[in-house]
Amino acid sequence: MPGGYPVTMNEHDERDITETGVEAARLDDQQLMRELETIHRTRHDTLLYGSNDALRAHNERMAQLEGEYLRRNPDRPVAAGRTREGARERQRGESATPGDDR
Repeated sequence: MPGGYPVTMNEHDERDITETGVEAARLDDQQLMRELETIHRTRHDTLLYGSNDALRAHNERMAQLEGEYLRRNPDRPVAAGRTREGARERQRGESATPGDDR
């Protein structure tokens, strides 16, 4: 054990580690969701206070994680209010005055 460390410490596999973390495709579903939650939670601060390099890395990692989530969940449920048609319906409802039966 040179330097007091086991030889196997230098034998770990880094092929699936990118500049910003473990390759998104290698994460299990639970890990992927945890990574997505973390990156969304830190987005605002990175945008406001991060360096250009930090923001670039954040953008890249977010795109990787979100792309992987969408690849795994092509039939994910979509709330009607989150579509263009749903947004139009909301706008129509907001512009109507109370008691207006249009």
